[in-house]
Amino acid sequence: MILDGKALSEKILEHLKNKIQELNIKAHLVVILVGNDPSSRIYVKNKKKAAERIGIKSTIIEMSSTVSENELLQKIDELNEDSNVTGILVQLPLPEHINKNKVVQAISPKKDVDGFTPENVGKLAIGLEPYFYPATPQGIIMLLDEYNIPLEGADALVIGRSNIVGRPMAQMLLKRNATVTMAHSYTKNLEDKIKTADIVISAVGKKVVRCKMVNRNSVVIDVGIFRDSSGKLTGDVDFDLVSPSVKYITPVPGGVGPMTIASLMYNASKVYH
Repeated sequence: MILDGKALSEKILEHLKNKIQELNIKAHLVVILVGNDPSSRIYVKNKKKAAERIGIKSTIIEMSSTVSENELLQKIDELNEDSNVTGILVQLPLPEHINKNKVVQAISPKKDVDGFTPENVGKLAIGLEPYFYPATPQGIIMLLDEYNIPLEGADALVIGRSNIVGRPMAQMLLKRNATVTMAHSYTKNLEDKIKTADIVISAVGKKVVRCKMVNRNSVVIDVGIFRDSSGKLTGDVDFDLVSPSVKYITPVPGGVGPMTIASLMYNASKVYH
């Protein structure tokens, strides 16, 4: 069965729109875009479009790729102090001369809709409720819940250990009482681990999950999205070969991507906070 992230995303956005109207919520998301990275521009455009759709104010602040680190940090300080701004997001990646960690750490945890600041990450790691959960892992949990896929007691394999997906994903699965294994570029016998996992979540940006690795009862979540040698959008999972051999699978595109946007709007809307 296909886990349809696009359909669930539409459902969530419509729900948020109704709640914002019903509760008269005044939220204001500010996105800082540094430089002219084409992919970043598309992501920011999609975020603004989703925000406008559900009825929250969205502002994009564009800064030159030559902007100094101090200038960027000053702008974040201003937004932290602005009571009319309820959410701040700095679109990654940043130019090489800017320290990404320093920038992320400058954002107020209470406005950190990406869920990347040390306070939010730390709370998640020790089992407390952060102000915000990271958008992609939260979107994946929403998708699993929508299809009533049990997490308690499940053997979950997370491939990739990034701070954006892999690490917080593992923590969120642990919070739901799954038994979690993390795999990465140094992991031995990855195929054996994939074969025995109930849930496989891959977020590495290259083709790592193939047909012979999976089992009939697997739930496969593909977070990767990139273009192959022919220019076609694809993910970490060989979808055509793997999909007939597993119980549930997400497509690329139309799986995790839309859920990330929906999850971010869930954070930015302040409906649940």
